[in-house]
Amino acid sequence: EVQLVEAGGGLVQPGGSLTLSCTASGYKNTNFCMGWFRQVPGKEREAVARIYIGSGNVYLADSVKGRFTMSQGNAKGWVSLLMNSLKSEDTATYCCGATAFRDYWTGCGAATSDYVYWGHGTQVSVSS
Repeated sequence: EVQLVEAGGGLVQPGGSLTLSCTASGYKNTNFCMGWFRQVPGKEREAVARIYIGSGNVYLADSVKGRFTMSQGNAKGWVSLLMNSLKSEDTATYCCGATAFRDYWTGCGAATSDYVYWGHGTQVSVSS
């Protein structure tokens, strides 16, 4: 059974930085995607960043490009999200998701429905 655990959320001032991490356990291969999604009350869940574990290919949302960086560690199911130059509009609950088996050529889409495993989320609050 695949399980995801996020960590690293907190309260920061505008312009500050935070690093989130997500650990996925239970995968037996590297043919899957992991992604960061954020959601605020009354708004649709937004894909922030995704990575194909097998290749390291990263996909970033335009809203965070140039500010956020997603990367993976040596452990196949460990990823991080480095968030720099945080803005108040980045405030949200950030959830880590992972897909089922997914071939390399399909890549990592932004559709929430593609991600079938989820962590419980970690709160990121950007405020002065």
